[in-house]
Amino acid sequence: MAAAIESQIGIESMTTPESTTGLGERPESGPAMTQVMAKNGSAKPDHGLYDAWVPLIAGFIGSLLLVFGSVGIGWLAQSSALLRNPVFIWMRAEPIGIVLSVGSLAIGGMLLVRAWLRLGQRAKGWPPASGRIVRQAILLWGGPLMVSIPLFSRDVYAYIGQGRLVQANIDPYVNGISAISNWFGLGADKLWAEAPTPYGPVFLWIEQAVVAVTGGNPELAVFLFRLVSAFGVLLCAIYVPRLAVLHGVNPHRALWLSVANPLLLVNFIAAVHNDALMIGLAVAGLYYCATKRSVFGIVLITLSIAVKPITVILLPFAGLLWAGKKAGWPRKFAFWGLTAALSLGLLTLMGWLNGFGFGWINGLSAPGSVWIWYAPIGAIGLTVATVMNAFGWDGWGTAKHVWDAGKVIAVGIVAWLMFRGSYERIIRRMALAFAAVVLLSPMIQSWYVVWLIPLFAVTGIRNDWQVKSLYFVLSFFMIYAISDQLNVYPYLQQRDAWITLDNLRLAAAVIGLGFALYIVLIDRKTRKLFLQTDSQVKDVI
Repeated sequence: MAAAIESQIGIESMTTPESTTGLGERPESGPAMTQVMAKNGSAKPDHGLYDAWVPLIAGFIGSLLLVFGSVGIGWLAQSSALLRNPVFIWMRAEPIGIVLSVGSLAIGGMLLVRAWLRLGQRAKGWPPASGRIVRQAILLWGGPLMVSIPLFSRDVYAYIGQGRLVQANIDPYVNGISAISNWFGLGADKLWAEAPTPYGPVFLWIEQAVVAVTGGNPELAVFLFRLVSAFGVLLCAIYVPRLAVLHGVNPHRALWLSVANPLLLVNFIAAVHNDALMIGLAVAGLYYCATKRSVFGIVLITLSIAVKPITVILLPFAGLLWAGKKAGWPRKFAFWGLTAALSLGLLTLMGWLNGFGFGWINGLSAPGSVWIWYAPIGAIGLTVATVMNAFGWDGWGTAKHVWDAGKVIAVGIVAWLMFRGSYERIIRRMALAFAAVVLLSPMIQSWYVVWLIPLFAVTGIRNDWQVKSLYFVLSFFMIYAISDQLNVYPYLQQRDAWITLDNLRLAAAVIGLGFALYIVLIDRKTRKLFLQTDSQVKDVI
């Protein structure tokens, strides 16, 4: 993987030449890119990078701490042979082992956040040499997570269950994973027991292949799904810099903001979410659409939709890229039709090949909570429900109308952005449309936010309130992650009353919040990132 990243995304050596020619124009020469960057004060490529090893090592240690913590509180299948290993038994059954695991998880996650912030500070001006440093960070910080016990989510075990359904020729769009025996022993959350899969045909094939190769062995299956996620991360690492260059945005800073981001690494690698493949294919497809290779680009975006259908939002904007800069409305509508026909045709073919058709449409009501307290629309609905229930009215019924209104507004914003705006800002408009769908939903998971970061990074995140917002969002979701999904045996509190899930979550949250406050208010190196009013660092080449 290291060699692949070094060879594929070496911007400073320009093995894949780019230039800031604009959307829809094919890049021409690599040296031009280097010259453009030199004109912006990067004549000393190593300036500010001599001590970059400090945050690199700090982040590596943070990643190792996450792996160590996962041994005690990561998600394992009930049938896992690892549960009979003496080390795992001690880490999961003894109070000191559990406390060490919680502390390691909390400190490791926040140490990774600080390392990421410090790496951004060390790369002064983002010269060409900074690209190599960011790639090293991705490898050093993401590498250890490849062997961690799944953290922050156990959806990967649901993937195994869904793969077993497909392997048995049982329609996963009609049946939950409980249709086959031993589903619970393989580690999946009971929410998936009767729930149909919300994933498209491409991911069904991947699930089936993993189960066929591993025989359903949970450890081997998790590792293979991790390889799939790593491939998605690799696609992001390759195409984020290229898209950034097309927008006149520094590719190394864009790579740091998105792919080296701890939120992406923990959600895509540690948590093994299939969103990694979805976003990787989408970003790759957008690059080809933006460089006049739209048919191939739309094929890649359709493959992304066939992993998780949410990226269907990208199709109208891909159609605008295909139509071209000077397209009038008749041409735009024609290419919207062509885009829809190509994508729908491919999805129909895939549905016919796997025998399940478009059943994934019925599975889009994925399992889990309908709302969450920190989502703006979710919080508004909760407030409305609380007030109305206090008066004996149907508060939750009204809250549902509030949440539905948020979805309607999101659709309206997507439509508005489809019709309004310049050609040069199509991908930015797409990012805003995607953000509207996410932020106006009553349920926002941390990996939903990760969907957005690459799209905003390649179109420019200014070094003002915009990047500060990202810093705060990253810190919040890291604290939430390390204090939410902890796998703790419930019977332990019968022996030690204080070893409860709530107490451990509280301890993790206190450690994480304390570390975050240190980063924001006390640490003389990092507090300026949150409190400063201006900076000389530019995101434009």
